[in-house]
Amino acid sequence: MKMFELFLRFSIFFFSPFLSQAYNHDSNYTRPPPRANFIVSHGHPNFYPQQVHVSLAGMDHMRVTYITDDTNVASMVEYGKRPKKYDRKTTGESTSYRFFFYSSGKIHHIKIGPLQPSTTYYYRCGGHGKEFSFRTPPSTFPVEFAVAGDLGQTDWTVKTLDQITKRDFDVFLLPGDLSYADNHQPLWDSFGRLLENLASTRPWMVTEGNHEIESARIIEEHISFKAYNARWLMPHAESLSHSNLYYSFDAAGVHIVMIGSYTHYDSHSDQYRWLREDLRKVTY
Repeated sequence: MKMFELFLRFSIFFFSPFLSQAYNHDSNYTRPPPRANFIVSHGHPNFYPQQVHVSLAGMDHMRVTYITDDTNVASMVEYGKRPKKYDRKTTGESTSYRFFFYSSGKIHHIKIGPLQPSTTYYYRCGGHGKEFSFRTPPSTFPVEFAVAGDLGQTDWTVKTLDQITKRDFDVFLLPGDLSYADNHQPLWDSFGRLLENLASTRPWMVTEGNHEIESARIIEEHISFKAYNARWLMPHAESLSHSNLYYSFDAAGVHIVMIGSYTHYDSHSDQYRWLREDLRKVTY
C-alpha cells in the first residue's frame, strides 16, 4: 500500500507544475491553425508488408507487427544477427477489423525470442518485402528513453520524428494520441507508413488517448478502441493486465507503467486493482 501511495504522490508532484503552467497562459497568444495531414501511400503490391513496428513483449522478447492487404500472406517473421542470414523463424497470429465501410488489412502480430540485450537483429516479415533491423534494449544502465505524445501526422510530426532519429535511444514511449485518425480509419494506415522507418528499428510502447476513440453512438452504447487494439498490441497479457489500454514492462531495470486514462480507474476498477498488484511486485 505504501508503494502505491508513493506512486500517486510522485504523479501529483510531477504533473502539478504542468497544470499550473496551463492556467498561467499568455492571454495575447493566438494558437496557430492545425496543419494539413501528411499522407503516406503504400505504393507496393498487396502482399508487401507495410506499417512495420516492434514493441517489447515480456522478458527477452519482442513483438513484430505488420499489415498486408493480401490475406494469404503468412503471419511469420524470419530473423537473425546477420543481414539476410535468417537462422530463426517464428509464426504468430493475425486479426482484422471493420468500421462502418472500412475494412482493415490483415494485421500480423509475431512474438519472437528469446533475444539477447543490446543486439541488432535483422528480420523479414511474411516472407516478402525488404529487410528490417532493430536493436534490443540493454539489460542494465545506461538506458535512454525517447518520449513524445500527440504525434498526429503533419509536417510537424515529420520534424519531430527527424529529431528523435538523431538520438541513439533504446525505447520510444508514446503516452497517447497517436495517429489523430478520429474515426477516419485510412489515417491509421497512413500513420503506420509514416513512422515505419523509425518504429521498425526500436521498440515503441504506446497507450491510448482521446484521439484513439471510435465513437459511433448511433450503433454502440459506449466508446471503443477498435483500431488501436487491433493495430497496437502491447504486453498487457505479459504484465497480467486484462486490457490492452493499460500495462507495464521492464527495460534495463526500469519498471514502466502505461496507465489508461480512457478506461475506468477509480478505486473499484480493474485497472486500479491491477496497478496495486503490479506495483507490489516491483523490487529494488
